[in-house]
Amino acid sequence: MKLPKLQNSEKYIGLYLFDFGDHAGVGFTAEEVAELLESEKYKHNKVYKIHRAYPDGTLELKGVPAQTFQLEAGMFFYSNALESSRGDFKKLVCLADKIPPPCRAKVHLSKYGDDKYVVALIYPAEYDDEFSSCLLDGQYKTSGTVEGGIEAVQRYYDYKPEILDRHQLFAKSKSISRTGQELLAGLKLAIQR
Repeated sequence: MKLPKLQNSEKYIGLYLFDFGDHAGVGFTAEEVAELLESEKYKHNKVYKIHRAYPDGTLELKGVPAQTFQLEAGMFFYSNALESSRGDFKKLVCLADKIPPPCRAKVHLSKYGDDKYVVALIYPAEYDDEFSSCLLDGQYKTSGTVEGGIEAVQRYYDYKPEILDRHQLFAKSKSISRTGQELLAGLKLAIQR
């Protein structure tokens, strides 16, 4: 796969490379990749996330399975006390004001049983690394056990816990995603942004 020569390659970190077979496009957003993979024509194409970029234009890529763009991932912070969970919920919501989340996400404070509570952070699976970084950068800590991943989200939904409080997080995106005809019109471009 031949990649185009990039200027200011560091601005592409966190964006995606889409391999069309006969050419590649650099600089797609996760939303754009998801839309392309939903189409019959591009559903089997390969996608790579740009993890690092170097001044000479070299990129460090990580392959991303297509199904990742159709799934939700999450992080679940458990506690045996409602007040502790309520505090963890508020800390997580306040953290989003200091460090904007990488994408839209939902936060639930839920009751699992008599003495089991959870703060659930649920988001599109392709943003798993970014959410981990946000929580680490914000030094978000809880005292209980933690679980995460795609399967954890499904277990949470299957259990149907009682949601005591909820909050929607919104991203402050650096790149506006294109959709429909606007997206399709630029697919032959090697550099998308």
